[in-house]
Amino acid sequence: MKAISYSRYGGPDVLEYGDVRDPKVGPDTVLVKVRAASVNPVDWKCREGYLDGILDPVFPVIPGWDVSGVVVQPGAAVTEFAVGDEVIAYAREDFLSRGTCAEYVAAPVRTLARKPLNLSFEEAAGLPLVGLTAYQMLTKVLDVKEGDTVLVHAAAGGVGSIAVQLARHLGARAIGTASEPHHDFVRSLGGEPVSYGEGLAERVRALAPEGVDAAFDTIGGDTMRTSADLLAPEGRLGSIADPDVVGFGGRYYFVRPDPDDLQTLSDLAAQGVVSVHVSETFPLERAAEAHRLSAEGHTRGKIVVTVDWTD
Repeated sequence: MKAISYSRYGGPDVLEYGDVRDPKVGPDTVLVKVRAASVNPVDWKCREGYLDGILDPVFPVIPGWDVSGVVVQPGAAVTEFAVGDEVIAYAREDFLSRGTCAEYVAAPVRTLARKPLNLSFEEAAGLPLVGLTAYQMLTKVLDVKEGDTVLVHAAAGGVGSIAVQLARHLGARAIGTASEPHHDFVRSLGGEPVSYGEGLAERVRALAPEGVDAAFDTIGGDTMRTSADLLAPEGRLGSIADPDVVGFGGRYYFVRPDPDDLQTLSDLAAQGVVSVHVSETFPLERAAEAHRLSAEGHTRGKIVVTVDWTD
């Protein structure tokens, strides 16, 4: 099959388009014909070796953990899915090798859910990683409830844009940090935008004088420390970017594959509660350009790689 892969750590130039071996279908995996795969910051961080301390690479590595596509072969022990089912997956394994930027991927059943029929394959591919990150942080770490005020950083990005929508669905008020050109987008999601940079704490306090009940940090460093200072008494702090958050009484979280959570997200998308904004798409052979754009860090919503099937 055709795929994007890299045989050593490095910049986007190490990504190569060409033939790789077809994936094997294990008893509890599902062979998916890939229609789209989204690009997340973790993909280029893995490619550059930043996660080498926690994830072993088995070169060549096919990048990507998000996918949408069609089932072409269920494993021998799989009863949950059948040929022709449209699915999405956060197809992360405990090592780097068999990713989703390919024509086919063998996804473990524990990573799969049914695709929301109202989303295109491109939109659906952008849901799993960012959706699970936002959903698990808000419900399992921050315990967001009706009436809470939640501060969401990078609210126009992939994770942040879903977090704002989910916070509103949970009955919370969502204040979202974003650059000025993205403020209208944050408003369209139901959030109250505030600008980054010097004076951020004062701008947030003007909206929430008594502090925020929960802060969702996606940036780390000074932003995370500022978030801790903005908490109301008994406020909760969670970060997906900075493990040092535990020193401020918060919790660090790394998203986990969970088929029930993913199906919940798919159902919410089907109900119109959650939408996925795709800012740009690239064909599979141009995935290196998608990685470069993601690394710039200014994307609104999601970047998606597509596989062109003419049959």
